Amino acid sequence: MQKKPRKKQLPKEVIDHWPEVLKDIHIDVVPLEYLNSVRVEFTDGKIWDIDINTDKKPVKDLEKSLDDLFEQYQNVIKNVDFRLDTDKVKADITKRTKKFLKLRR
Repeated sequence: MQKKPRKKQLPKEVIDHWPEVLKDIHIDVVPLEYLNSVRVEFTDGKIWDIDINTDKKPVKDLEKSLDDLFEQYQNVIKNVDFRLDTDKVKADITKRTKKFLKLRR
């Protein structure tokens, strides 16, 4: 029998930005558009901070670059930390909620 993947709760420091909404959110995938950066920690202690700027580089290119990085270094990566752009998430949710509420009237 195959196990269902567990959905993960956002980190406390992310939830603290907008707790009334983010505390009940569980995620499997975060679109690159909502990331500030990716921190990769290697087994030798080195840390790479990768800036995610979808304004400068198309999302497809960023996805490919990250996939290539994870594949190439998979045996020596200790941890990957995805840094969420909570201001962008909050702005998009607020905008979409207002739009949805206007349509419902």
